Amino acid sequence: MTQRNIFVVGLNEFNRQRLQQLRGASEYRFHGVIDPAEVYDTEVFPIEDMVRRADDTLKAFGEPIDAIIGYMDFPVSTMLPILCNRFGTRTTSLESLLRCEHKYWSRLTQREVIGNYIPRFTAFDPFDEQALSKIGEAGLYFPFFVKPIKSSGSRLGFRIDSPEDFQLATTRLREDIGLISEPFNYVLEQASLPEEVRAVDGGYCMAEEIIGGWQCTVEGYVFEGEVVSYGIVDSIRYPQVLSFFYYRYPSLLPEAIQARMLDLTQTVMAHIGYDNAAFNIEFFWDEVQNRVWLLEINTRISQSHCDLFAKVDGVSHQQVTVDLALGQRPDMPHREGDFAVAAKFFYRVFFVDATVTRVPSEREIETLQQDFPGTYIALQVEAGQRLSALPEQDSYSFALAYVWMGADTAEALENNYAQLAERLTFEFTDIIG
Repeated sequence: MTQRNIFVVGLNEFNRQRLQQLRGASEYRFHGVIDPAEVYDTEVFPIEDMVRRADDTLKAFGEPIDAIIGYMDFPVSTMLPILCNRFGTRTTSLESLLRCEHKYWSRLTQREVIGNYIPRFTAFDPFDEQALSKIGEAGLYFPFFVKPIKSSGSRLGFRIDSPEDFQLATTRLREDIGLISEPFNYVLEQASLPEEVRAVDGGYCMAEEIIGGWQCTVEGYVFEGEVVSYGIVDSIRYPQVLSFFYYRYPSLLPEAIQARMLDLTQTVMAHIGYDNAAFNIEFFWDEVQNRVWLLEINTRISQSHCDLFAKVDGVSHQQVTVDLALGQRPDMPHREGDFAVAAKFFYRVFFVDATVTRVPSEREIETLQQDFPGTYIALQVEAGQRLSALPEQDSYSFALAYVWMGADTAEALENNYAQLAERLTFEFTDIIG
């Protein structure tokens, strides 16, 4: 049987190994397009040049191209519809993707069908000296949250409690927003946009009413118009801060709340017209008011959740991405993994800045992984590195390591991580607290 050729934007060796464990993988050949260093651990996205070079690579391939996939946020997610359209492979349209990824357009679209489940919002220009007063005129008052129209991870997101907070946030936004706004505007130029959306380009930001509660992510896909959700992952934050502590699968939310989130997912994704691609939607459940909020829609699987699905269900949910790109209904197993519950933990420090002088050795990492079966530890820093130089960090902390673990119960999972974390030894100098 002839193997099918699947091109992966930003394919690295770690994910090649994951992909080769998928169902049907013996029938596929995975090829990288665009060096992974250009899409991992970087804040510079020359997307026009990346699309051109990817186009050249694909045109030079002498065999059929059966699928072009990715499983990362910007710029990979927005490159896929452009490349797939050029080479006749399957994914959702660029416009339907942008109705999810352009945060203002997404909120306008959500408001049309699930207006009671989204916060009040308005767009603003961070370079406008009157921006704060215009936000007030739109009915938003302290506290509120600001973030770019398009961002990557949790970068440049700020809680605003005072005019001083807003001044500090807009200073940062003015300095750094161009890193994503310029390449995102290139993507917007490729799409057919309503005038009210085209006027709010990548240089704009969103101000939104503060929402919160128990946070989770619905992972799903649309196959030939059918919206399917296959798992809910809890997102647990460190106490009193916005930084994530760990992601846990499966969710421990009440069944009725999970059902409500699945209904909202069905409604909004069908309305958007998203099709033949994976997505995930982040929600909050406000336990006090028993109210569900939709936070945002992402046009991809969450790469952070790959190992969680493999541990609990038996295969990474990259299975969904590959199957959809090949035009087949995803062959995703359920509860066939080695563990009842799994998590990705973020080992963090809450410094303003510091220089790393010591990280755990390879032998220390191997010992910990052996002592806690099923565990994988990925260091994110090196000795000599300045924390402020790390890409893709939130505004309040630095992630030094990612730790994936599985267990029989949620309680055992937390206990195991606590024991492991005590043995992860990092050292620093020049600490700014």
